[in-house]
Amino acid sequence: MINGLLHALVLDEKGGAHAIENTRDLNNWHPKQGKLWIHMDYSQSEAVTWLKNQEHLSDFELDSLIADETRPRLTPSTNGHMLFLRGVNLNPAQSPEDMVSIRLFINESIVITTRKRRLLSIQDILAELNAGQGPCSISELVCCITQKLTSRMQSVINKLDETLDEFEEEIDEPSKKFDNQGLSQLRRQTIALKRYLKPQKEALSLLINNHYLWLKDEDKAKLNETTNLLIRYLEELDSAIERAQIIQQTITNQVSEQLNQRMYVMSVVAALFLPLGFLTGLLGVNVGGIPGTENPYAFSTFVIFLIVLTGGIGLYFKNKKWL
Repeated sequence: MINGLLHALVLDEKGGAHAIENTRDLNNWHPKQGKLWIHMDYSQSEAVTWLKNQEHLSDFELDSLIADETRPRLTPSTNGHMLFLRGVNLNPAQSPEDMVSIRLFINESIVITTRKRRLLSIQDILAELNAGQGPCSISELVCCITQKLTSRMQSVINKLDETLDEFEEEIDEPSKKFDNQGLSQLRRQTIALKRYLKPQKEALSLLINNHYLWLKDEDKAKLNETTNLLIRYLEELDSAIERAQIIQQTITNQVSEQLNQRMYVMSVVAALFLPLGFLTGLLGVNVGGIPGTENPYAFSTFVIFLIVLTGGIGLYFKNKKWL
């Protein structure tokens, strides 16, 4: 078989599918044999070569199937439609906001999907087909892929909310050092998720609101549920971004308040000792004629005067409610 061909399945329209085992049978496939789903890893050169040799794919469709960077959207093409979708990356040791992507070429007879990184949603659909409980048509297959990709986002969004709860609790613990870097990273994750989910919602809305030969009307209800779920996720992400901004602003205000308090204390201390410093400096000059130099009680009198002066300044500050 072709290196990079992950599977080629003919749907039996009963919830199951049978695999095409060799390249010759795949190249000789005819729509009369059933609806065909081909899933490929476009990072493999043999898979790209096979796609280039398919007469039913235009240059635009081919370039779309092997493009590295894709934004979720639905685009009409020469021989069908191109649908680009994104999902959270739940592969081991991967960051969820580093989203996985899948490209779909769709018409009445065939669906070609391509990816670079493993998609757990596709594995779920294969398991359902093996159990005879999978999609029965092109329409159901597309709906199933969108639903599986979308539903897996719930756990990531829940984790974002839980992390924000922990940050909000840390605000009430002044003795604990706040993780500003962690909060900034969470905001970046949230914004990255929203950046891809919003156009994905628009692409699914186009599917619902327009007529396509390969999309059955009864399956539009499923797409509508998926779209509503995406809308709820977007609202939760907006709320998470707003909460993160409020937490950041609260922390900034706390730091500013602490700094102002410290500067205030330093200013009061400086104001108390300023006249003392002036007087001691004035009387400490090494010139003749300074009064009290011959009086044995002059130093004690001067110290008492400084204490009284300091106390007077303190009382003045207190009356002004500066202390």
